Parts: sequence; structure tokens; C-alpha cells
Amino acid sequence: MEENQPKTGKYALNFGLILGVISVIFGIMLYTLDMHYQRNTAVTIVGVLITVVVLFFAINQFKKNNDGFLTLSEALKVGVGAALIAAIIGVVYQYALANYIDPNFMDKAMDAQMAEAMANGKMTSEQVEQGKEMGKKFFWVGYPIYLIVSVLFGLIISLVIGLIIKKNKPE
Repeated sequence: MEENQPKTGKYALNFGLILGVISVIFGIMLYTLDMHYQRNTAVTIVGVLITVVVLFFAINQFKKNNDGFLTLSEALKVGVGAALIAAIIGVVYQYALANYIDPNFMDKAMDAQMAEAMANGKMTSEQVEQGKEMGKKFFWVGYPIYLIVSVLFGLIISLVIGLIIKKNKPE
């Protein structure tokens, strides 16, 4: 008689939705604090911690519901799938933020980046203006890059978690 084994896709979808919603809530919090266009180490660390915690819970929950067994490939499927779902939700939120919620988002983000470059003495004011115009033209490139980076990050986190908590079924 065949056992009823849980499906990795179900866990990836459920926890991907959870991670995506938490990320959007975090993004809205940053927006209300007017920090959504800045590069801040603390914000990045909090975002990474949120991702690690949710992916750990996803993989661990799958393991619990699989009679305490987990292969590395199952951990990768759950983690990468959840990261992909969350990244898609994140891209939709970013698109809505940049085009509807805060139509000046691109200008603010470019100004913040260029001000940092000028403060470091890396660019002249003419170069800053050229950089802003180029950045506006190619802003859309950030969406697929965000998807790719999120999936790769999910792969690395899932690999580490999977290697730590894997437990193969006895033959």
C-alpha cells in the first residue's frame, strides 16, 4: 500500500504566499516611514531574516508532515518554489508602488543614489543627470533581476536548511 506523501508544490505555494504578503507589509511599512527608496543595511538584514525564517518554517513543516523525513531535493523544491512565489508578489508590489502608489518613486530612488555618488566624489553633476535619465529608461530591468536574485537567494537558503535538517528514509 502506497503512503500518502505531502506535495512540495503545496508547501511552496502556501509559504510563498505567506512570505510575499509579509514582504509587502514590510514594504508598506517602509513606504509609510518614507524609507522605501533608500539603501539601508538594517532594512536589508531584516528582509533577509524574514526570508530565512519563512523558508525554514516551510521546509520544516514539510518535513514534519512527511513523517520526519526530508531529502535535499524536497527542501530545494519547497524553498525555491516559495521564493519564486514571493518574488512574483514582490515584483507586482514594486510595479504598483513605482507606477501608482508613489509615482515619484523612480525620481526619489535615482536622487538618493546619485546624491550618494556625488557625496563620495565619484560623479560630477553632469554625470548624475545622465545617470538619472539612463536609470529611468532601464528601470524595468530591475524586475527580472529581482526575480532571478530572489530565486538564487532562495536556492542558497534552501540548500543550507536542507543540508542541516535533512533526514532520508531508511531503506
